[in-house]
Formats: sequence, structure tokens, C-alpha cells
Amino acid sequence: MKLSLSSSPHQRVKRDTGQVMRMVIYAMIPGMVAQSVFFGWGMLIQAGIAAISALLIEGIILFARKRPIERTLTDYSALLTALLIAISIPPTLPWWMTVIGVFFAIAVAKQVYGGLGFNIFNPAMVAYVVLLISFPGAMSLWLPPASQAAIAPGFLDSLSLIFTGYTTGGYDVTQLKTIADGVTMATPLDTLKTDLTQGVTYTESLANPIFTGGIFEAAGSGWGTVSVAYLLGGLFLWKTKVISWHIPGSMLGSVFLCAGLLHLVNGDYFASPLFHLLNGAVIVGAFFIATDPVSASTTPKGRIIFGAAIGFWVVIIRTFGGYPDAVAFAVIIMNMAVPLIDYYTRPRVYGKNAARATGK
Repeated sequence: MKLSLSSSPHQRVKRDTGQVMRMVIYAMIPGMVAQSVFFGWGMLIQAGIAAISALLIEGIILFARKRPIERTLTDYSALLTALLIAISIPPTLPWWMTVIGVFFAIAVAKQVYGGLGFNIFNPAMVAYVVLLISFPGAMSLWLPPASQAAIAPGFLDSLSLIFTGYTTGGYDVTQLKTIADGVTMATPLDTLKTDLTQGVTYTESLANPIFTGGIFEAAGSGWGTVSVAYLLGGLFLWKTKVISWHIPGSMLGSVFLCAGLLHLVNGDYFASPLFHLLNGAVIVGAFFIATDPVSASTTPKGRIIFGAAIGFWVVIIRTFGGYPDAVAFAVIIMNMAVPLIDYYTRPRVYGKNAARATGK
């Protein structure tokens, strides 16, 4: 019998890499639709910019390395990375910043290590961290949901804003962030962190306009619905066995447990578990990012540890760190720990203990 070895991603269900990547993209559609409904056309435009950039950059690198171009581009891994970047960045981010992020994801985080199956870091999260550290101001400019915006940009306005910095009517992003009553809108995570530094309690912060109109009390307007939409897509991936329950289950459970313990200690200062789960990228991270089969742990026990540790770091960095959201940082931190986790959680070789008992 001839045995063959292959690099990750490994799948127990008989699907090739292209099929797996396509199913993940399909599962993202409900969340992307919800995101577009609440936050405008910007995300879809960013998705187009990121997708074109990712395919061009990967194609050029493959040509330079004399690797098969068509076969690699049609595995949809570059497209999936581009979409993950697009849903993570502000919809109005300047186009050239998006291209820079995609370049770091494809050229540095993926191809420098040898391409799909060899990268040790999640490419999309590398792109997000590079952009956040390099352009913190631009990466914090999220528009309010359309229902609360004084001026909700349409498709042409969003396109103009991304490529010129101004809408067709001459408004910039800062002006569009101001809601009807003159209050400048921020994301729920930004709002809470700012309020807490000013002595406002968690309960008092929930009275902010951004939390009115949400489907859950602790979720910002629009953000809760978007999270639930991505949750439905994630459950589809689990149901079809594209992913296992280990990473998303342990990550969400860890976020709930860690946030719950802190909230019990001081409910005036520490946000509730529901707040952490429904705001930011926790749901997306649990089902679409942390489950990356290349950069995540590969053993069942290791996946549980990997996901739980990401959840822990998300809550700790959000609560005590300088960044409101922390999924990207938490994922990259745990990507570095994957070899160690896999080493100590690898299954025992069959017959190993029996051999020790007989003194062989």
C-alpha cells in the first residue's frame, strides 16, 4: 500500500480545497448582505477592490515563482482572504489602504511562507493588524448604521468616498459620522471604551444613541443583526462538516465565561458577555477566521485549547488593552502557539503504552 503526505488544509470529508473555500464564501453571504443593509455599499465596493487586488498580486507572484497560476487562483483561497479583509475594515477606507492590506496578506503572510498550506499566520488578520497599526485613524472611521445617519451615502457616494475621500456632495467621512442630533457616532466597542475612561458606567453607556434600535439591548444598532447573520453562516459550515465545533464552540464559550466573570466582579465597569459576543468580530472570528485549517491547531484537543485561548485574549485585550476590538491580535498570538499546542495534544501512538509495559 502506498502512502502519501500532503500539507494542510486537511479535510475528512472528500472535498477539494476549492470546494471548501467556496462553501465558506457562500456561508459569508448572509452576513455580508446584512452588513451592506446597515452600513451601506462601501463593504461590497471594498470586496471588489480586495478581490481584484488579491488575484492580481497572487498571479504576479506565482508567475515570478514559475508556479501554476490558474490552478492556484481557482482554489479560491485568495478570494476568501480578500473577502475577510473587506468585511473587517471600515467600508469607507481609502482604496489604496485596502490594496496595501491585501498585499501584506497575500505577498507577505501567505506567499513568503510558500503559499497555501505553509503560512503560519492567518493572512487576513495580518492585513488587518498592519492596517490598524499603520493607519489607526482611518481604521476607526466606521459610519453609523443607515437608520441613524443624517446622510446615508448611496453607491456613487460610497464609490467616490473610497477613491477621492469625499462624496459627490462634498462630504468627508468625519461629516458623515455625525448623526442627526449632532452627535458623532462611533462603533459600540469604541463608544464603551471611551465612556469608561470618562467615568461613565457600563449601564449608562448603553443609553448612547448607538445602542438604540438594536435587536438586543447590549448590541449596537445593526451590529447585533450582522452578528446573527454571520452566526447562521457559521452554523451552516458546522452542519455541512466544513468546520468542526471545537474552535468556534470553545472560543465563544471562553468569551462568555471570561466576560461573565469580569461582569460579576464589577458590572459597572466590565461589559456583559452578550455585549462582547454581539459587537465587533467575535462571531466572524469564531466561525470564519480562527477555523482557518492552515494556521489553526490540527488536533481535537488542540483546537479546543486554541479557540478558548483566543476567546480569553479577546476579552483581556478589549478590557485592558488599547484597542477596542481584539480578534485579529488574539488570533495571531495563538497562531504562534499552534506548534506547541499540537505537540502536547497529538494523539498517542497506538501500542505505545503496551510497548513500555513489556520493556521494549
